[in-house]
Amino acid sequence: MTIGGAKVTLEVVEDPDTRAQGLMFRDSLAQNSGMLFVFPHDDIYPFWMKNTRIPLSIAFITSSGEIVGISRMQPFDTVTMHVPFWPFRYAIEMEQGWFAAHGIEQGDTLHIPYP
Repeated sequence: MTIGGAKVTLEVVEDPDTRAQGLMFRDSLAQNSGMLFVFPHDDIYPFWMKNTRIPLSIAFITSSGEIVGISRMQPFDTVTMHVPFWPFRYAIEMEQGWFAAHGIEQGDTLHIPYP
């Protein structure tokens, strides 16, 4: 997939167990790599950083591809719930600051090559 002109490799998680596991217990991400969370429909799905060692940024994306929020997430933060104000179907987690470094902002549109 290409995001903001950068080719990225995304691990796809679409069932409840793999979505719940996410990037927990990992020590690093390869450059330009992350995780694509796929949900059954647009809704509000909270994210947190339980057992997650890597500082992350997350983009929340509607089924039409609009980014409705981007959040910075701190390792092991089990208090802060990360959710945008709008329903979304996809979420992409990348190394913290990746979206800003590539000029990706709320309101931008991404083509998610997933049914």
